[in-house]
This record gives sequence, structure tokens and C-alpha cells, in this order.
Amino acid sequence: MQLLYVDDDRINLLLFEAACLALHGVCLATAGDGTEALACARGQRPDVLVIDLNLPDTDGFALLAALRAEPGLGSVPAFLCTADDDAGLVLRAQAAGFRGCWVKPVDRALIAAALETLARPGAA
Repeated sequence: MQLLYVDDDRINLLLFEAACLALHGVCLATAGDGTEALACARGQRPDVLVIDLNLPDTDGFALLAALRAEPGLGSVPAFLCTADDDAGLVLRAQAAGFRGCWVKPVDRALIAAALETLARPGAA
């Protein structure tokens, strides 16, 4: 499973990478902003997107919309990842097409459970 994680904070990138190391079959690509994420997604189509809410050149909602407009990415499962713990944000994320909203620091068990569910046949 190819996962694209987009976050401008290097520490968050490293923490997420560490969380994914223990997950069997997950190949992680990372990007630090929306422009880099679009280039990465065009080069290697991800199976799952995890997008930070606040990026230097865009926000997670706008980036998801831009990624959805790319060929082959219209239905890729996506999760919003943020330090903001706001119940209204979860509803906005779902309305924008995110499958879920993960609050940082992201719980490894939460990541594993979500990816395991997506890896099941017919789950996408």
C-alpha cells in the first residue's frame, strides 16, 4: 500500500514515518507542502492520502480538492491530520471527502486499524 503523508513539520513527518515502519506492506512517501504533494502524487499514485490541515502554500481542504482533480486520484481514501482538536472540523473534513480526521500526535493503533481496514479486499 502506497501512502502519501503531507506535512510541513519535519518532526511530524518523522513521527508518522516511525508509526508506519511497524506496519506491514506500507510504503510511505512524504511531502512538505501542496506543490510537492501534487508532484509526488502525479509521479507515483498513492493508495491512501494523509494531509495536514495547515500547509505553507495551501490548506488540507484545498489540497484534497486539487488531488481529487488529478487522474486516478478521485476516489483515493484520504485522512485529514491536524493538531486542532475541534469537533466541527471533523464534520467539515467528512463533508470535504476525508474518511476521517486524526488529531496529532496520531495514535499508531489508529493508523494501523484504518490502514488494515483499507487493505481488505473491496474496502476502498
